[in-house]
Amino acid sequence: MDLLHSWGVELVVHLQTTHSRHEGLFSLASTVADLHTTFFCFFPIWFHLRRDTGLRLIWVAVLGDWLNLVLKWVLFGERPYWWVHETRFYGAGPAPSLQQFPITCETGPGSPSGHAMGAAGVWYVMVTALLAIAKEKRCPPLLCKLFQVGLWTLMLLVVLVVCMSRVYMAAHFPHQVVAGVLTGVLVAEVVSKEKWIYSASMKKYFYTTLFLTSFAVGFYLLLKAVGVDLLWTFEKAQKWCVRAEWVHMDSTPFASLLRNMGTLFGLGLGLHSPLYTETKKYTSTGFKIGCIIVSLFLLQLLDGWTFASDYDMIYYFLSFVKSAVALLIPTTLVPWAMLWICKGNRDDKKL
Repeated sequence: MDLLHSWGVELVVHLQTTHSRHEGLFSLASTVADLHTTFFCFFPIWFHLRRDTGLRLIWVAVLGDWLNLVLKWVLFGERPYWWVHETRFYGAGPAPSLQQFPITCETGPGSPSGHAMGAAGVWYVMVTALLAIAKEKRCPPLLCKLFQVGLWTLMLLVVLVVCMSRVYMAAHFPHQVVAGVLTGVLVAEVVSKEKWIYSASMKKYFYTTLFLTSFAVGFYLLLKAVGVDLLWTFEKAQKWCVRAEWVHMDSTPFASLLRNMGTLFGLGLGLHSPLYTETKKYTSTGFKIGCIIVSLFLLQLLDGWTFASDYDMIYYFLSFVKSAVALLIPTTLVPWAMLWICKGNRDDKKL
């Protein structure tokens, strides 16, 4: 593995040397590829325009990121920014010097890349949804073919830039981002074939959330009991990150787990709320666009809610609550509020 890692470090150095002018693009790509963008931006849009695609986005993102967590715990992947300091591969010679950035110091294991996996899975869902829409509209064969080629090319370019950004930031080795892309597409393909996710009961959402959380926590406790510390990477991040403030609590494995579980549970609550039942029959274009705009605005306000990481359990609980609320806003709260306002306006006109 040291030889493979050394080749990866050479590519990191090459990218940082020859593409330093693209640092802003790479930073943006890594930020947008985070599943936060899916939950706070993509989902509200798709949910109101095409409900099934919105649901598929959440299930693919949550299950994919959960699998990513388990795989990282199993594979014990290194990260370039700390590996170069601890390896004996370079012997007495100097180790390559890698630049670090505010988003470099991820605290979990490195393989497979969560950003690459998430981006591949989410874009696969969106591209296939757009192709399905084109098929429903019965567009001309040539136009459909060009549309298909264009969409897959766009996805390829987006995923490529995301992968390059993760390597450029010294957060991942090349083989880790490739593994992330392949796993992300596989998860998206498998989940997309499951029909029950579109009609899952609240009980199903609850038990799925409970199972995924219990499995991850139980796996951690089991390995810890036999002497395997699955949080070994947090110390490495604190030790080798050039700036302490770049080591963020929200990049820890359990913070990611609780965010995803809160997202899934919040989706279940929203879909099975009496408020949602009352609003889902309103399908006018104006109503949907209004819901999208208001939802995006409120989610940006919610995104500004940050909390101290002094106490781990409180931080994890608040992460869970915030993620659940982020799904309740576009599924239930905003549509109900919009409907209430519309009804109020109609009543005023009658008077």
